Amino acid sequence: MSDQKPVHYDGPAGGWGSLKGIARIFGKEWDTPAVLETLARQNKPGGFMCVSCAWTKPANYHTFEFCENGAKATLWEQTTRRCTPEFFAAHSVAELQTWSDHDLEQQGRLTHPLRYDPLTDHYVACSWEETFAGIGRELQALDPEGVVFYTSGRASLETAYCYALMARLYGNNNLPDSSNMCHETTSVALKSLIGAPVGTCIHEDFSKCDAIFFFGQNTGSNSPRFLHDLEAAVKRGCRIVTFNPVREKGLEAFINPQNPARMLTGDEVRISTLYLQVRAGGDIAALMGMIKHVLARDDEARAVGHAVLDRDFIGQHTTGFEELEARVRAEDWAEIEAESGLARADLDAAAQVYVEAERTIGIYGMGLTQQVNGFENVGMFVNLLLLKGNIGREGTGISPVRGHSNVQGQRTVGISEKPELVPLDRLSDLFGFEPPRKKGLNTVEACEAILEGKVKGFVSLGGNFVRAIPERAAMEAAWRGMRLTVQIATKLNRSHLINGEVAYLLPCLGRSERDQQAGGPQTVTMEDSLSCIHGSVGHRMPASEHLLSELAIIAGIAKATLPPNSKVDWDGWTDDYGRVRDLIAKTYPDKFHDFNSRLFVAGGFYRGNSARERIWKTKSGKAEFTTPAMLSATGFDERPGRYRLMTLRSNDQFNTTIYGFEDRMRGVSGTRDVLLISPDEMALAGLKEGQIVSLVSDAGDGVGRRVRGLKVLPFSLPRGCIAGYYPELNPLVPLAHHDKRSKTPASKAVPVRIVA
Repeated sequence: MSDQKPVHYDGPAGGWGSLKGIARIFGKEWDTPAVLETLARQNKPGGFMCVSCAWTKPANYHTFEFCENGAKATLWEQTTRRCTPEFFAAHSVAELQTWSDHDLEQQGRLTHPLRYDPLTDHYVACSWEETFAGIGRELQALDPEGVVFYTSGRASLETAYCYALMARLYGNNNLPDSSNMCHETTSVALKSLIGAPVGTCIHEDFSKCDAIFFFGQNTGSNSPRFLHDLEAAVKRGCRIVTFNPVREKGLEAFINPQNPARMLTGDEVRISTLYLQVRAGGDIAALMGMIKHVLARDDEARAVGHAVLDRDFIGQHTTGFEELEARVRAEDWAEIEAESGLARADLDAAAQVYVEAERTIGIYGMGLTQQVNGFENVGMFVNLLLLKGNIGREGTGISPVRGHSNVQGQRTVGISEKPELVPLDRLSDLFGFEPPRKKGLNTVEACEAILEGKVKGFVSLGGNFVRAIPERAAMEAAWRGMRLTVQIATKLNRSHLINGEVAYLLPCLGRSERDQQAGGPQTVTMEDSLSCIHGSVGHRMPASEHLLSELAIIAGIAKATLPPNSKVDWDGWTDDYGRVRDLIAKTYPDKFHDFNSRLFVAGGFYRGNSARERIWKTKSGKAEFTTPAMLSATGFDERPGRYRLMTLRSNDQFNTTIYGFEDRMRGVSGTRDVLLISPDEMALAGLKEGQIVSLVSDAGDGVGRRVRGLKVLPFSLPRGCIAGYYPELNPLVPLAHHDKRSKTPASKAVPVRIVA
């Protein structure tokens, strides 16, 4: 055993640390005092919706309805820095490729449409007319099946609907989006098991539950406004149990920055009743142990004429329980403890909280979805909730927390590579064409096709695709073999520097900026994690007079590419986004009826969820218990010297956007090139704090993946687990290492070795 002390953070989530984090970014971006007015409008009716996380916007909002990361995202967008054509004239693309992610985005807002000049290796300014004509010519010359239309999570419902329509009018369903990289496992698993591809909770449920269970979700950094609801739940007696390999401060302790008394006294609210550091990939085993305890308590209760399980619900609403029960009863506790890394007593204690609670909510994040057996992870969590009828009642439900604003909503309005999920017949009637019926490419399949040379065109609506995906070294090399790449963005990132033969970089409005079209100022909408739809209105002046809205850019590309269609009015839709919302309502009448009249309903309007009503749109017509054939979600065996690598975000970043080098919540400062490892594992491996090491792939596929220059830091982690930052460690994730059913990259348990 080592006496080395792990790095850590002594403070709570929120508190003065959060305010200092906001102030640091405010000073760095040279923002004007007017940005304070912008922040005051954030996540409120008549204001704009945060571009950061997808947590819901409550009807009874706070004075300041933003968190540290939400404020950072707005300050980052409202920076006074400008990335102009003069900047690109001074720096070649080859030079910029040597810059860090942080330094690229520090150049500020893009101001002009740009075309890559391969002869000089520089971006040069061009007019919008030239841009659209050039892109149109290239797309017309390409085989539609060889073009991909990617979407990040920030585009509005209106833009996403038009983007998906453009792709289908062009001739394909190649519409991957960022959910393919994070929560596609959710969409596949929940759709299969309860008949709805998204969570079942609404905001009010969190004020009525008796217990909340967290698996693999870091609320403190990824959705901090959720902490207000957790604080209120704890105060009224709700018990929270957290399973996570990393002890994340947001689920340990919280000081509400909007509570002056707590800020002055430092009085923390303890969030989790129990916090169990499950091994990465050990969630199936942990849930198996909990269910084993629940069955044992039910046996005892039934012996005296009572019950723990809701057998009426199980009999009426579910299928598959008997098979799961037999599997759980037969499983050995020693195997459960070994794979989960948790003692039976701890699992019993966690399960007893579930036994005693009348109403339970299950929360999870990418700790469950980004595993090779991620489907089984989600399935086991659903199993636990179904035992006591904790889906389809007030104060209960399963609630995956989405990471990016409107990533869920884009899927709702047609961004999908799966044609069976889109009302293609309605699109045919509305727009007078035959939509393609062939399945399109998801993110992993698009990458595979690029590596094989089958994809020749890539249009990216936001995001930092090349930086975010696995297998980065091979992908960057193959990317340059494409004919056309188009990037729509607000700021410069690394993906903009890896280009096809013909490449365009197109600057767009930010969500906080005024969107003035011929029909007047425009409103856009987005969907939050709890399936509520919100209107958003920007008020700040655009960063440049040359910016276009995302919808206007899509319309410009579509007009230059597609043949005329009397039923498709790109100009009219650009002039008035309300006309697009009318089309969304006609396409999805059950979810979006009276869309334009409900834009600013307090708390958003709920689009509904069949599973919440206990209408199970599954193959069996019932909610389905699943029986896993394995205890480990990793998809690989344990071997001497093989570690389970988890890629993490710091609280000083959002997705691939790096605000700085202070991961305050974990006690890491000044660098992102780190290897976090427990002191005991350090001692076993003969490592010392501060030592520089490399990580190499141990996937066994013969590919020499390696990341060098990582500083060893002692950190509290379970046996056999190590961690480091995303996206820096993405090169270690094999493209083939993904959830078996959804193809979500399995970035939360990657097989690697440490090389001193």
